[in-house]
Amino acid sequence: MKISFANGLPDNPGIAIVAVSGCALDGVAVERGLRVLRERGFLVHNYYEHAQIYQRFGATDSERLAQLNAAIDNPDVQIIMALRGSYGLSRLLPHIDYQKLADSKKYLIGYSDFNALQLAMLAKTGTSSFCGPMLCDDFSREDLSAFTLGHFFECINHRSHQIQFEAVDNADIDVSGTLWGGNLAMLTHLVGSEYFPDIRDGILFVEDIAEHPYRVERMLLQLHFAGVLNRQKAIVFGDFSAYKLAVHDNGYDFDQMLAYLRSVLTVPLITGLPFGHIKDKATLVTGSQARLSSLDGAVSLVMDY
Repeated sequence: MKISFANGLPDNPGIAIVAVSGCALDGVAVERGLRVLRERGFLVHNYYEHAQIYQRFGATDSERLAQLNAAIDNPDVQIIMALRGSYGLSRLLPHIDYQKLADSKKYLIGYSDFNALQLAMLAKTGTSSFCGPMLCDDFSREDLSAFTLGHFFECINHRSHQIQFEAVDNADIDVSGTLWGGNLAMLTHLVGSEYFPDIRDGILFVEDIAEHPYRVERMLLQLHFAGVLNRQKAIVFGDFSAYKLAVHDNGYDFDQMLAYLRSVLTVPLITGLPFGHIKDKATLVTGSQARLSSLDGAVSLVMDY
């Protein structure tokens, strides 16, 4: 897999904040996040204006696309970070110059709806990006996560990064392949389109929020029916939370859903990855060459990029 990152970052890298998806819920929190970035040594180029909110989006479609293009064209920007997720990038996908973005060698950082751009970059140019924190609310929250920020800084400043975690009921495996994935809704949304990567023998990671186990199952079955899942060496589950079970679920919960999928799929399913819509999240390099090992409940994910 081709890596498009520049050879290292300057001591005070320029970081652009782009609102290519949803608007911020709190303008004061945005200013707090920008201040945190500056305090951490970044030269901030903020393209988001809270007064330009359009409907549920950070701005109109043309204005959001213009933010991204301005960040790409700015020679003082090395990192492009999403303001937040929510929804909106799908509208922009047909209008983005992916090769120009790849040639800029800028670090793309975000998750959730931002994964749509990262998946499209992988599909169209074979280049990598960082699935990691966004301005809202990873840098704008009052109770910053040392775990999230620590993993982020380690990941962007090195060319190899390791994540270790523990979980029960995981199979013992040791596999290597291209790491890719992200938000499950975005993956399902793009399958069958020109923006969906064709990754064989990869390590696919997934996460989502406020999705009932049956909806998670349904999305994964869609990827399975499309032939995606059994082409992978492993499926790694990040966080799936903020859903509510009903009385009529009758014992059908996330564990029961996983048990069913494990009975259907031939690829091993690994749980416990600290990634997703949570306070403490690791940073993952989609498109990197990774090794995933699991033994007696202890899991290690090493990314080389």
